[in-house]
Amino acid sequence: MGKSFTELMAQDKAVIEEYLSHVFEGEMRHADLQEAMEYSLLAGGKRIRPVLTLETCRMCGGDVLAALPFACAAEMVHTYSLIHDDLPAMDDDALRRGRPTSHVVFGEATAILAGDALLTAAFEQLTRAQLPDSLIVAGVRCLSQAVGSAGMVGGQALDMAGEGRALDQGELELLQGLKTGALISAAAELGCIAAGGDPGQRVQVRAYAQALGRAFQVRDDMLDIVSLQEEIGKPVGSDQVNEKSTFVTALGLEGCAALVEQLTQRGIEALIGFDNSEFLIWLARSLAQRTK
Repeated sequence: MGKSFTELMAQDKAVIEEYLSHVFEGEMRHADLQEAMEYSLLAGGKRIRPVLTLETCRMCGGDVLAALPFACAAEMVHTYSLIHDDLPAMDDDALRRGRPTSHVVFGEATAILAGDALLTAAFEQLTRAQLPDSLIVAGVRCLSQAVGSAGMVGGQALDMAGEGRALDQGELELLQGLKTGALISAAAELGCIAAGGDPGQRVQVRAYAQALGRAFQVRDDMLDIVSLQEEIGKPVGSDQVNEKSTFVTALGLEGCAALVEQLTQRGIEALIGFDNSEFLIWLARSLAQRTK
């Protein structure tokens, strides 16, 4: 009997955790910079982005181990974004993944530098992949486009600019498509790139991940209202405190639930024609029903 999807998820996460735990091994230490980087990077979490990289690589027929540097680069970028998102100048959150945020433990200056260093180190990781140079260049282009001003950082700028005023559904979709969806999409596409996937496959993978990312954020907005702090590991209702519009304020909980289902189905349909897409289909459905 083969492994269950839950077991495969745990297996992927274990490989990712092992790789991440050695990323800065042997590096010269400067003050508490590396300690701050590792504090956030090794704090656990869902590891959805690197799992997407590994599993899209697997689905596209590639070498999953060769894709590990790509996968962990995506997670390093995600971690940097969380450190900066939690800063007093941004969301001013004191709790992340069930423990004090980086700036609370190490101070604002070190937290900013830790985020900067993780972002830079992520691109070094891309170059460490044992893949043809052309695929590494494609990976660098994919990730850089997703996380800069035209992607994740642009989305964060829209998020900050939107505080204190009502955003309609279209504005929210643009904001979250950049802030959250762009990196999720890039993480999946990196797996396809690592496998040497053709342009058509990359388009399909991108469509799957974009739908997944949108559904993930809508569900996250729902959980910000209905979950206990102990379940999600961060303050509940922080969006309301910061006067941020969410999909719940725009659509209500029932409307959000319907949108999550619609987006999840759209993502699953994007994988039609792929062999071995069962795990990614399971992942989409699992994330749509998550409680934390």
